[in-house]
Amino acid sequence: MKNEPSYDPRSLVEEIGRLKRQKKAVILAHYYTRPEVQDIADFTGDSLALSQKAAQTDASIILFAGVHFMAETAKILSPDKKVLLPDPQAGCSLADSCEAQAFERFLKDYPDHLVVAYVNTSVGVKALTDVCCTSSNAVDIVRRIPRDRKIVFAPDRNLGNYIKSVTGREDMVVWNGACHVHEEFSVEKILALKKSYPNAPVLAHPECKKSVLLTADYIGSTAALLKYASTSPADTFIVVTESGILHQLKRENPTKQFIPAPPIDSTCGCNDCQYMKLVTLEKIYRALRDEEPEVVLDETLRRRAERSIRNMLDGTFI
Repeated sequence: MKNEPSYDPRSLVEEIGRLKRQKKAVILAHYYTRPEVQDIADFTGDSLALSQKAAQTDASIILFAGVHFMAETAKILSPDKKVLLPDPQAGCSLADSCEAQAFERFLKDYPDHLVVAYVNTSVGVKALTDVCCTSSNAVDIVRRIPRDRKIVFAPDRNLGNYIKSVTGREDMVVWNGACHVHEEFSVEKILALKKSYPNAPVLAHPECKKSVLLTADYIGSTAALLKYASTSPADTFIVVTESGILHQLKRENPTKQFIPAPPIDSTCGCNDCQYMKLVTLEKIYRALRDEEPEVVLDETLRRRAERSIRNMLDGTFI
C-alpha cells in the first residue's frame, strides 16, 4: 500500500472539489453518512432518489457515499456511467439479511405470488423481484395490488408488518430480514424521553419494530421525517432512526431541537450505522483520484433488476 499524504479537512474538501470538476463527477450522500460527507455532496437524500438524480446528470462518474446496494442501484439506472463506492466494506445489514440464492429458493414455495422488494436489497434480489418499493411508497404500492393477488414482501420484516397493519393485507408473506440499526431502539428509553419532553413529537422510521412504532406520533421515510419536522409547529422532536439524519434536520431547522432516540445498549446516546460511517472524506478523495473501487454488474442481471425498478416508477406492475 502506497504512503498516503496527510490532508487536513479543508485541503481534502478542496482536493475533492478539484477532482470532481476535473473528472466530471457527481457526489451523492445518503442522509445517514457523516456530516462532513453530506456537506461536500452535490445531492443528499434517500438511496433511490439519489440514483435517479444522478441518472439525470451529464456526469461521467457517480461517487456514492453510502452502502453497497445504493451504489448498485445507481449503476442499474446509469449503466453508461462509472460508479464508485468509497469503501467496499460498506455493506448493509438489511440487504445482507436477504441473500439472493436463499431468496430464490424461498420463492419456489410461492410461485403464484407477486414479489415486492424494498430497494434496500442487492442487485440479485432485485432481479428476482416484480416491483421494487421505497419506504415512502411501499404502502401505496401494496394498496394498488388487487386483493386477490398474493404477495411476497422482502426483506424487512418490520416494514412488511407495518405495511400489513396499514393496508390490512394480513396474508402477505414477509421475508424475515431486518436492519440492525432500527432493530436496536429501546422502547423504555423512548418512553423516558417522552416524559422528559412531553410536547416533543416522536418521529420514527417504519423499519423500526412495532413496539417502537406504537410510541410514534409520525411514521415515515427519512425524507418524510425531514418534511414533517420542517412543517410542524413543534420546536423539539425525538428522532427514531439512524443518527446521521440529525445533521440534515438541524441544517434545515436551525432553531429546533432534535433528540436522538438511543438503542438498548448505548454509550453515546445515539444509534449509528457502522457501515454508513465507514465513508470518510479521505476515502472519497482516494476513490475519485484512483477511480476505484468501481461497481461493475453483469449486464443480464442488471437488466432484470432494472425491470423491477422501472415497474415501480412506471406503475406497470399490476
